[in-house]
Amino acid sequence: MLELIKAQEKRPGKETGSARVYTKLREEILRVQLAPGSPLDEVRLSDRFDMSRSPIREALVRLSSEGLVVILPNRSTIVAPMDFQRVPEFLDALDLLQRVVTRLAALHRTPSELKQIVKAQKGYEKAVAQSITTGDSLVMIEKNYDFHMTIAGAGRNQYFMDLYRRLLEEGRRMLHFHFEYEALDPDISVERMAAHHTQMVAAVEARDADAAEHVAHLHAMQFKGRFMQFLDRNLTQRMQLDLGADENLAAAPRR
Repeated sequence: MLELIKAQEKRPGKETGSARVYTKLREEILRVQLAPGSPLDEVRLSDRFDMSRSPIREALVRLSSEGLVVILPNRSTIVAPMDFQRVPEFLDALDLLQRVVTRLAALHRTPSELKQIVKAQKGYEKAVAQSITTGDSLVMIEKNYDFHMTIAGAGRNQYFMDLYRRLLEEGRRMLHFHFEYEALDPDISVERMAAHHTQMVAAVEARDADAAEHVAHLHAMQFKGRFMQFLDRNLTQRMQLDLGADENLAAAPRR
């Protein structure tokens, strides 16, 4: 079914109903406008998009193939949950795979692949500038994925590519939170956010495998540090809100 949906969407002409639903829900999930774990009811979606349930179901199947929704055994569907307790495990795996694919790219890239990497980096920088201006992380998330997968492709190892793709896809909503945290800094800039990418490109261009692996590690560790800071900050705020609610309850006169 998924192959049929994609084939239909490649045909010129008007966008299919399934593609429109897929695009809209995907954007809302990546922006976390649809919260992790929230239900996606086919009937309500059918009413919302004013179309039959068939294209809705096709869109959900495609989102499921990308790990953005989960179709449960009872045939209901939810937005893919995020297990924050396992975030450190995820970030450790991301660090390892990122080091591997970036090192391999430095060793094996061709001149044409280097051009594609440079092009992907320029696309990322343009997207970061747009995200900073608009406050919308989506375009930056997409171009970050493209950049890292372009590097992974130059590494010439399909097994590592597939594992890395899975991690990047799972981490896209984390990148949204990462950007939200970065955007709190009044000194946020394209140069700062793209610094590690720029260094990766330079190392891959120089065929310096050690330098490529090192900056890939630094990049993963920066993401890990910033994301954990984001979690700590929001956990602290949540605890303060809960504590304030308890104090208000305790101070309320009893009747």
